[in-house]
Amino acid sequence: MTAAPELISPKSPRVSAARRLAKRNFRGKERLFLAEGPQAAREAAGHAGTLVELFATVDAAERYADIVGEARTAGARVHLADEDVIADISTTVTPQGLVGVCRFLDTPFEDILAARPRLVAVLAHVRDPGNAGTVLRCADAAGAEAVVLTDASVDLYNPKAVRASVGSLFHLPVAVGVPVETAVRGLKDAGVRILAADGAGEDDLDTELDKGTMGTPTAWVFGNEAWGLPEETRALADAVVRVPIHGRAESLNLATAAAVCLYASARAQRAAGGCRSVTSS
Repeated sequence: MTAAPELISPKSPRVSAARRLAKRNFRGKERLFLAEGPQAAREAAGHAGTLVELFATVDAAERYADIVGEARTAGARVHLADEDVIADISTTVTPQGLVGVCRFLDTPFEDILAARPRLVAVLAHVRDPGNAGTVLRCADAAGAEAVVLTDASVDLYNPKAVRASVGSLFHLPVAVGVPVETAVRGLKDAGVRILAADGAGEDDLDTELDKGTMGTPTAWVFGNEAWGLPEETRALADAVVRVPIHGRAESLNLATAAAVCLYASARAQRAAGGCRSVTSS
């Protein structure tokens, strides 16, 4: 027999506590965030010590019994709830029946530097949470070792950013709240070349590739969606690079440009030092 929902009222203290995590100040106070949907819940359950609670409709608990089992194995409290409860917690228009409450995942910037990363994405002045999450996903896919969000960028744990990362938030170290000057100085001291991605760059990506210099450890700095990088940030970089537009498009959006830049570096680094693929045996 299917178990009846345990949480039948959106007024339950547990539901109220989870619902508050949609707001940044509560996330910061509790150091907890929401991970919605089966992909995020699965990643959270598999990331040791991260998943605290999992809310699931009865249908979702049956459909994703493996995720519920992983959550319980990970020590998370699993609450069966009716659809109204899930809708009350969720920040999406069409909830998928699973919402996890997770501990913050960010990594101290010093730990990222100590790991001597070869490819890093730095988000400076990125304000749109969907873009931030998508760039994080691109960095993960390209094999970057870390992402840094400066203190002028959006909250990493904004529900839209978490959803847009499609689980990549759980895959690689992310430092948050780092002043851009501190990020650049620290990476330079760690032997990382700084490339600022900007449509007004003096060099283009093809030129950089032709020079043969992109096989070295590199951090790409990406700026605001509307106005790019301020002059003082561009001045910190070793080079300001634009993605060449060979057709008639006016420009590329931030996430697309980030994907092109990160994959160009990943390809150059593989050619210079062997395959960096995380799927290699």
